[in-house]
Amino acid sequence: MRAADEPFPGSWAVAAGSVSRWELRHNYDRVYPDVYVRKGVTLDPVARAKAAVHWAKGDAVLVGRSAAAMHACRWLDPDRPAEIALRAHHRTPPGIVGRRDSIAARDICHIDGFRVTTPVRTGYDLGRRLDRTAAVILLDALCQATGIGPDQIGAYADEHSGGRGVRRLRAALDLVDAGAESPQETRTRLVLVDDGLPRPSTQVRIRDAVGRVVARVDLAWESWRVAVEYDGAQHWTDESQRTWDIERAELLRELGWCVVRVNSEQLRSRPWLICDRVRAALRRAGAPSGL
Repeated sequence: MRAADEPFPGSWAVAAGSVSRWELRHNYDRVYPDVYVRKGVTLDPVARAKAAVHWAKGDAVLVGRSAAAMHACRWLDPDRPAEIALRAHHRTPPGIVGRRDSIAARDICHIDGFRVTTPVRTGYDLGRRLDRTAAVILLDALCQATGIGPDQIGAYADEHSGGRGVRRLRAALDLVDAGAESPQETRTRLVLVDDGLPRPSTQVRIRDAVGRVVARVDLAWESWRVAVEYDGAQHWTDESQRTWDIERAELLRELGWCVVRVNSEQLRSRPWLICDRVRAALRRAGAPSGL
């Protein structure tokens, strides 16, 4: 988002002479009380987070999903409320969730001039407050974006073991994998693990007989040469993508790989079918019959 399109405190802009009151009324939309954005601009999670801090006149720390957005975390819903921690009790307007958290100075960093919880503290908060699937999706993305690992978040949780929701956090951390490249890949992985299947590796590079990387698959058990691929919409609507998918599938078959394909409808309404197919493929490849 260009700087001119970012939200700003209206009263400060008028006092500074940047805009007139007439311009503020006619050329800008109000996001929160006294916070405006140029007409026609759609707020992404980062802009919404910044707008929330402007509403608090800077006296806030971005936490939770808003902190994750500032750390370049993907897969965030742009329509979710911003999340801020306030030093004192304030009634927040619609579109902002105020947290009464005590945040130590060491748990705060600065991004673009805004105070934000560190990646580790952000992961700690997300894992405590979200349901398991939502937490794992965002923790996967946070670890990928920032380079932290679940062990670092777990160590922080050890230091704050009395925090509310820490048990929920630990359950999510056991399932985190920064290799996931979409929420649906994470959901697929959780469906498989929940059904008792061995945990797959993510973003596995497959090589040909001379060691060249010829493909990369979403999820795989390399020792048995079984892979699971999630097919998003582009795999069906983009003709060139579909052509490559066909050629790639034949190449993987020639290299001795079995690929189980998954789409959103199966994941949503028939997850057991996915698990049955993967289990059968693993058994055919020599995996233990007890799977």
